[in-house]
Amino acid sequence: MRIGYSFWGFLGSGITDTPDGGRSHRRTLADGLITAGHEIVFLQPNRDLAEAGTDLTGTYRWDEGLPGIDALFLEWRWPIPGRNTTACGADGHTCDLHRQQELLDHYTHRLAIRTVLWDKDQQLPADDPLRTIGHAQVCEAALYPSPGAASLLFPVADDTLDRADPAALAAEKRLLPLVYIGNQYDRDAAFGEFFAPAAAQLPHQVAGKWNDIARWPQVNFTGRIPFDEVTLAYRSAVATVLLAPHRYARSGQFTQRLFEAVLAGCLPLTPRTLRGAEAVAPRELIVTSAPDVAATVTALTRIAGSQAHADLIARCIDHLDPFRLSRQLRTLTAALAGTAIPPLLIQGARA
Repeated sequence: MRIGYSFWGFLGSGITDTPDGGRSHRRTLADGLITAGHEIVFLQPNRDLAEAGTDLTGTYRWDEGLPGIDALFLEWRWPIPGRNTTACGADGHTCDLHRQQELLDHYTHRLAIRTVLWDKDQQLPADDPLRTIGHAQVCEAALYPSPGAASLLFPVADDTLDRADPAALAAEKRLLPLVYIGNQYDRDAAFGEFFAPAAAQLPHQVAGKWNDIARWPQVNFTGRIPFDEVTLAYRSAVATVLLAPHRYARSGQFTQRLFEAVLAGCLPLTPRTLRGAEAVAPRELIVTSAPDVAATVTALTRIAGSQAHADLIARCIDHLDPFRLSRQLRTLTAALAGTAIPPLLIQGARA
């Protein structure tokens, strides 16, 4: 199958000043599709080359025209006032939304090409007409997607999970009890409930784009870090806290921060308010409040480097099984072909 793939971001490390979390899993998914025998053509501009100076044209193909394809796969873009809603050529304009509409008009509406829309940020309105088109399938990166949508989780390569070494990860020196890596977007409530009060009691770091921070003077905000430094930051800390906007919490959407942390040996404390928490984290790491976070981190710090620590990391890796690339490829291949999508079977998740 020849798949036209539209995304606004990077395959490589990209640039520091960008919120593109897709770098953690996009190339994994594309490579998985290619290994499975599909041909991929990327339909948005080559930002790796234009902005980051990374030339991947010897490995992948980009086409800003309207090439012949068998199916269209979109990482959904939505209106961002002042950025992609302005006129082409205006200062600060990005053309991702205009290009997406061009692709939809040509392939989905005019040619009735099979279309899969991956709503990774849950921004597609519930009443959007795209949800009712027979040759289109909406997917969400959630354990409990919205009606009519299918679960397509952020993928982790199978061999990455299989090669992970809990003992080696536990043996690494971890200077910080607590770290958070990620941007502020819609996370104020979760941050104030679970992280900030605990951070006041523990050495910590918060890396990411946080603009409105006056209410948390006790928190050590250090700004965005390059993508290549994310793993190093997690390797420096015993634990992190999974913070999510309310729309993610209610649908059980867990971002790439979960597997980025676990694969660096940083234990993911998971608020019980996140639907499906039991499916992605051992029960010892499910927390109910900021005092619970502080107490749990303190206890984890005491066992750092021990066999108990390695065993807990191993159980966290086991909990990443739903995110395996092989599982996501089965879902995406069925969605692209218009065949029955296999159910997502999650052990331990509450309905």
